[in-house]
Amino acid sequence: MFESLTEKLESVFKNLRGQGQITESNVKQAMRDVKMALLEADVNYRVVKDFLGRVQEKALGTEVLTSVTPGQQMVKIIYDELVQVLGGDNPPFRLEPGRTHVILMLGLQGSGKTTFCGKLAKRFAKEGWKPLLVACDIHRPAAVHQLHVVGEAAGVDVFSQGTHKPAPEIAKAALEYARQHGHNLIIVDTAGRLHIDEVRMDELAAIKEVVKPSFTFLVADAMTGQDAVTSAATFHEKVGIDGVCLTKMDGDARGGAALSIHAITGKPVKFIGTGEKLEDLQEFFPDRMASRILGMGDVVSLVEKAQEHFDEKQAADLARKMRTASFDLEDFLKQMQQLKKMGPLRSLLELLPGVGSALKDIDIPESEMKRTEAIILSMTPEERRNPSIINGQRRLRIARGSGTTPQHVNALLQQFEHAKKMMQGVMKLQDRVRAAGPDGQTTTSITGAGLSAREREKRIQRKLFERRQRQQQIRRQKQRKKK
Repeated sequence: MFESLTEKLESVFKNLRGQGQITESNVKQAMRDVKMALLEADVNYRVVKDFLGRVQEKALGTEVLTSVTPGQQMVKIIYDELVQVLGGDNPPFRLEPGRTHVILMLGLQGSGKTTFCGKLAKRFAKEGWKPLLVACDIHRPAAVHQLHVVGEAAGVDVFSQGTHKPAPEIAKAALEYARQHGHNLIIVDTAGRLHIDEVRMDELAAIKEVVKPSFTFLVADAMTGQDAVTSAATFHEKVGIDGVCLTKMDGDARGGAALSIHAITGKPVKFIGTGEKLEDLQEFFPDRMASRILGMGDVVSLVEKAQEHFDEKQAADLARKMRTASFDLEDFLKQMQQLKKMGPLRSLLELLPGVGSALKDIDIPESEMKRTEAIILSMTPEERRNPSIINGQRRLRIARGSGTTPQHVNALLQQFEHAKKMMQGVMKLQDRVRAAGPDGQTTTSITGAGLSAREREKRIQRKLFERRQRQQQIRRQKQRKKK
């Protein structure tokens, strides 16, 4: 979403590099470029004006350290201000344990509100809560059925009473149902609308009065730009909201809504939808989003994704197998399948610093991973554990089974052997780094403890050679004295 804005900001920083100091003239030029970049990204004009005023004041009032270039200093200033615009210190969203919570979901029609209810329910079910989805959208045809479909996909219960009863009555009945069946998290899906409607606003206010929610969230479509900001301000004025959830953040919109909502409404963005699947939900952190916008990646989110999908015990077993050279195609297949669970490869690589812009014109074929998986799945367990037994006849059978060619099978086996050697080298390097002292020298003992058997053997041979050299030198010195 922020690709265009990121490119333009990177261009601004590039122009500042190579200059000796930050001056009023180069700051003003940079601010003009940043202003155009933000306005083109559909950021609210008032937000842009306030943002640039604070950045310019900080830049001109900063003494640039000799070790910091103007470009780096400007990145730091703009990063700090972007964090503030996006919400500042936005603590992680946590539900207080030991009590029942109600989350009221509001939004315009078509914003993805019903699906977002399912995403939240699935997320909190993983954390140990027992969610209940409540169908209070009595105006849109098939809305109740849609929520039941979403609830089934998320694996959570859904409460509904059709479309004939008033929505506040349904909400009240849902609270009693939740109490009787032990649900400690109630997520209420309300009616959307094509525009701000006073009658529907009264209905939302009545539902809110009945359920007394712990949190009231507005679901806004990030693709609608400043319309999302306007609707957020109106909903906050008429009903009152505690935060905003942005959907379709994986789209190609310019991102102005995300950069404007907090500054206009004073309410933070709490969650973002990054895809159509129920798993495609991320908590919103201003510092991480600012880092992505400036092309600095988001390593923390990448690590959290890995921790969520990778088993710690399996990771330890994998490290042990790499050290002992027993890593096989069975392990390789498991790692690939876990990587797929984390999402598309491009979206993962974009979280790495400096990689996002480099991928702009590079095609990353996901089909390659599918083909590799198909080839490995066409092998017998014995062939996966010991690829060296795969001869010409076996290659032909594997190729037929996977819908590929023997050349593809050959290429995979060669790549696997190459990757295996690289991984062994990395693991050895890690072991040496761990064994290194604060001065960079290894802390292994004189006897060679901490070294591998092969390295210990080399060390012994070297010492024997040095001893023979010293003995020969002593004999020559004695012979010279006799002469």
